[in-house]
Amino acid sequence: MNGFLTLTNTKKHSYGQVFNDEPLLFKNSTNGTVTSFSITFFFAITPEHKNKGSHGMAFVISPTRGIPGASADQYLGIFNDTNNGKSSNQIIAVELDIHKDDEFGDIDDNHVGININGMRSIVSAPASYYDHEGQLRNLSLISGDPIRVTILYSQEEKQLSVFLSPAEKTNLLKRPLLLLDQDLSPYLLEEMYVGFAASTGSVGAIHYLWTFYVFLSSAVPNLDFFIPKFPTYPKSESQVKRTVLVTCLTLALFVALATSAFSLFFYRRHKKVKEVLEEWEIQCGPHRFAYKELFQATKGFKDKQLLGKGGFGQVFKGTLPGSDAEIAVKRISHDSRQGMHEFLAEISTIGRLRHSNLVRLQGYCRYKEELYLVYDFMPNGSLDKYLYRRANREQLTWDQRFKIIKDIASALCYLHHDWVQVVIHRDIKPANVLIDHQMNARLGDFGLAKLYDQGFDPQTFSVAGTFGYIAPELIRSGRATTGTDVYAFGLFMLEVSCGRRLIEPRAATNEVVLAEWTLNRWENGDILEAANERLCEEHNREQVELVLKLGVLCSHQAAGVRPDMSKVVRILNCDSQLPDNLLDIVKAENVRMWSETSERVLDVPTSQGSIGTLTFTEPFTSHGR
Repeated sequence: MNGFLTLTNTKKHSYGQVFNDEPLLFKNSTNGTVTSFSITFFFAITPEHKNKGSHGMAFVISPTRGIPGASADQYLGIFNDTNNGKSSNQIIAVELDIHKDDEFGDIDDNHVGININGMRSIVSAPASYYDHEGQLRNLSLISGDPIRVTILYSQEEKQLSVFLSPAEKTNLLKRPLLLLDQDLSPYLLEEMYVGFAASTGSVGAIHYLWTFYVFLSSAVPNLDFFIPKFPTYPKSESQVKRTVLVTCLTLALFVALATSAFSLFFYRRHKKVKEVLEEWEIQCGPHRFAYKELFQATKGFKDKQLLGKGGFGQVFKGTLPGSDAEIAVKRISHDSRQGMHEFLAEISTIGRLRHSNLVRLQGYCRYKEELYLVYDFMPNGSLDKYLYRRANREQLTWDQRFKIIKDIASALCYLHHDWVQVVIHRDIKPANVLIDHQMNARLGDFGLAKLYDQGFDPQTFSVAGTFGYIAPELIRSGRATTGTDVYAFGLFMLEVSCGRRLIEPRAATNEVVLAEWTLNRWENGDILEAANERLCEEHNREQVELVLKLGVLCSHQAAGVRPDMSKVVRILNCDSQLPDNLLDIVKAENVRMWSETSERVLDVPTSQGSIGTLTFTEPFTSHGR
């Protein structure tokens, strides 16, 4: 592996791998202990934009020459969303990551980590090094300058050490940046391959590798020699043209006549940029796409690319130019009254969230007052098409339904409890749950989402959501909370389990409202009658019954009776149980609630003196189709 290598090129959302041709002996065949080793290599990452790139690279010890099935972006060309974290991987990696992924617990967008079998680092630290005086110095992984990495493993001390330094600095191995006190023998086979993997995301970066040394001892020889300078990121045709134009204009400054023309040009251009690049766009984080790129991706936003229409615009399927990456582009209606409000909510919320059961926002675009959001494409569409057999979708099995419920529960638990802020989704329903190519459920459409800091009360005083999923206390007070999300999720569980809409006007009188019908069946001793008969097979009955009871509990009229999402996840995972007297609790609270609120629900004022604004994303009749 001697020589000059590029692990990635300028292609977005791609990855590259390179591995040794022959495996190395890492374990003693007689006693099974790991042999001490030292590894030194030099790398550089040159970003498409100065001080901004995604994603990083990693040194890898793998049981195979190359890693099949790997994904790009946050998985760095090593793992994917199905095998990430599994012990069967038997992969040890040292990641050099230039993108902060909250789903993996990354500390920042310029860090080094030691990973075993997954993308969550066991130990990590901001990229830096200790100089000869023992002072910690910062180091930028995307400076484009060559960086030296040395990895040492001592069999005697059972320690894995990682050292970083600028390539020209030598003999800086006294104090490691990372130190893992762990015996590696459970994770290594007798023979393993060594190599590298790197990936790009929505912002390009080229990953260079130069000169790679492996020694089966913990001693490091003198590696003091000339290090070449790595190339910069190649300029696009538009960048080249811009450079030529700037040069010509600079020369024209010496001509009096050209001076005034250049001044006018500069003023207009500055004014145009100032009008488009607002403060929220600089701070929100997600990648900004060029309109031309999205226009080409969607074939000019043709009708045949249309995936669907919603209350705030249309969604088109597309393929990014120069790659096979499929995307979904949401074009927010120009005449939407809340278009800009919803647009800001989505890019400031989902753009910073990272969870396997949330639809990932890749970026956004503004063009002539039109608003665009770019998501990962979900090939199987929305869940409601499966529940109500639209587009000839196959009927879901119980196992599939149960997994979908658990997926969305996990996503909501992350939003309510595990992120740095509390995120209230405010519009949980099957139409906003998308199904990926592996039938995993992902929660999307954060147009109504609200954020507030952990430990503080939300200050939201307008009623928003879809009719039928809005909690009663939200109508009374106008204040959305995590409890109002739990209410909608309870109804969602009933809808998925029973395979019918919340309100069926054509059903028998006592079966019109799904939640009331399910509770009625529970009170009469056979809650399973509310579910789809085909789903209640003998081996599923207990699981179906659990979900139905949990759905009734979560959608209870009294907010104080509902569990939080962390409790819901524990119950669905069988780590916690429903109380034996749950039905008595539900019935007692229902009597109290109806006695307090009957005939007055819509007349109770908020703390601002009025009920606020009712905003429904679908008409009532949509539940009766």
